[in-house]
Amino acid sequence: MAMRKRSGSGSKRHLKEKVVQIYESFFRGEDLTSDNPTFWDEFFLLKPKIPQLEAEIHKLSVEQLDNMKDNINMLVAQCIEMLGQEHHIRLVYALQTFSALLTTMYQRASQDSNINIKMILLGNDDFKMQKLLEHCSTVLSGDVPDSLKSMVLKLLLVIATGVDNIDDNPLMEYLMLHSLFEPLIQLLCTSTERQQHGYDVVLLLMFLVNYKKHESANPYVVKLSILDDELALNGYGQVITAALNDYVISTQGEGSGGGWLSSLTSIMGGIFLTSDDTQPVVKGNRNSGGEEGMLLALYEAAHLNRNFMTTLAHSSSAAASSAPPSPPATLPPHQSPPSLAQIQALDNDQPTNLLVTFFQYCSIVMADTKSEASINKCSLCFITLTCIVEEQFANSIMHDQNLTFKVQLYRLPMRHRKIVLEEPPSQPLASTLIDLLVEFMMCHLLKKFPGELYELCVGVVLRLLSYQKRCRVRLARDWRPLWAALIALLKFLATNESALLKRHNIFVMAQQVVNIFNLFITFGDTFLPTPASYDQLYYELIRMHQVFNDLFIIAFRYSTGDGEYKADALRLANCLVNVRAIIQHFSAKIDSWLHSENLSTPTEEQILEVVRNSYDSLILKLQEGLEAYERYSERHYRALLVKLVRSAAARARASSDAAALHRHSAALLSHYTTLT
Repeated sequence: MAMRKRSGSGSKRHLKEKVVQIYESFFRGEDLTSDNPTFWDEFFLLKPKIPQLEAEIHKLSVEQLDNMKDNINMLVAQCIEMLGQEHHIRLVYALQTFSALLTTMYQRASQDSNINIKMILLGNDDFKMQKLLEHCSTVLSGDVPDSLKSMVLKLLLVIATGVDNIDDNPLMEYLMLHSLFEPLIQLLCTSTERQQHGYDVVLLLMFLVNYKKHESANPYVVKLSILDDELALNGYGQVITAALNDYVISTQGEGSGGGWLSSLTSIMGGIFLTSDDTQPVVKGNRNSGGEEGMLLALYEAAHLNRNFMTTLAHSSSAAASSAPPSPPATLPPHQSPPSLAQIQALDNDQPTNLLVTFFQYCSIVMADTKSEASINKCSLCFITLTCIVEEQFANSIMHDQNLTFKVQLYRLPMRHRKIVLEEPPSQPLASTLIDLLVEFMMCHLLKKFPGELYELCVGVVLRLLSYQKRCRVRLARDWRPLWAALIALLKFLATNESALLKRHNIFVMAQQVVNIFNLFITFGDTFLPTPASYDQLYYELIRMHQVFNDLFIIAFRYSTGDGEYKADALRLANCLVNVRAIIQHFSAKIDSWLHSENLSTPTEEQILEVVRNSYDSLILKLQEGLEAYERYSERHYRALLVKLVRSAAARARASSDAAALHRHSAALLSHYTTLT
């Protein structure tokens, strides 16, 4: 009598699913199609098991992969063939399989440079990729479910972000030969598709624009630079606005203390900086870095497309572009839910635009210059601002007295000042930008001085003033905070001259700052709001005379020596001539007046009165070209941009996970099942 073997945990066999058995046989090199002509039709009706497929590929050595290339070529060809079929299940499963295959092969190629990903996936048949991109274009521009478009976009992002250095990606060349620019841009033109796909579309366009942009004719660079479709440009801008706004809200939402809508002063904690070690890092970085791709997309549009400047003025409701308040159950511990007044403050339909959100975002990013990554992101903010303020139309928007906004900029808490939550003034955006630049200049005078960032910052100030001088625009604001910040920078340079000269040419930066004062002195009457503002300028120069005297002494010392800074120091000494003439002229007048009045401690108003009465005898040297600047050129920042694109690609890879692909697949299958 046959004895039945008792089933136990040690002997229990796990049956493998059919698709897993096929994976194993396929990657052993077995021919599964010779006895079954309908094999591929049946295969793509089986639900893919992505982890098992990836595991089978990872098991193969480089030599085995090379030997398997004919089989893998066939699998790729069949995946692409299925994308053109009307059978919905095969279409979805082919997309899933191909995405997993691409992802895994890119991972293998990153681990071993001997793997030729192009030969293994495609062989010598370039027609495969052409057919793939034709199918992608058809899906993106067709009347198909959103989940299908999302899967195609995810597939294209897998290709675009597969390699750290995008220029080394062997599959990107096909995207250049068969442009998808038009179907991608069309997705930004309608609100429903923009909400569903906008982020992926703009991110993908950013990567495509950055492929060998300086080595060959990149069609995406050309087409983005001449794009003039207002709907598409506004859609592009709205996607970026929403992404940057999400960053601001998420960072704010995780700040410590206060209510959900407490001031942006709660975004970052810690005591502010007097040395590098005490500089705080932004807390609550739940999404930190995730918006890098959108920041790069904003830079590319601002740099390449003059028509994009109209998008900067495209106003929308703040409530419409931001996420709703978190319900109390989702708030971080020890944080009170928003009050009714706070919710109303958020949803009051105050107008906003891309510039408003970008300035708020910059105020947060510029607060942290401790790590290389944060400095890179801060640099990108400054060069984007540089591109914006060089454009006449953008300047006209920012200086429009009838276009005012209340912009809550983040301000770092410092030992010498207490941050008090106040409603920001309603003012032109140029004034808000000056406030942003002043805040940066005052907050980063550190031992580890970020000199390159200060050069960019001062350059933005010069471009703003150049526009005001050229167009005789009088910006109604208090200019003293800007003058104080510039003088504080000069004082820092003079005080730390020996240490700073080891890493920075302080004479060039000091000359830039002094020439900004020369611009105010020589042409201030054409763009300062009132004569009183001009008087206040002279008052500040006289009051802080010691800073300029110390700077001249340093410049004179180096200009008379034989060091490498001799020429730059001489130029600095020469550009100080008018400032020193003002100080010497008015100091003598003030001393004479004090002696005649028998006073030792005059008031500010008394000094101003002496200044007003002593202009006639002041002799200044006429200086030309003070508003001139070298227009922005990308070649100076190529290395920075390469790093940022590499970082954005790494983050995009990390977020483009199998779970997201599975969600879209499930949604598609549900949709098609319902239709059936």
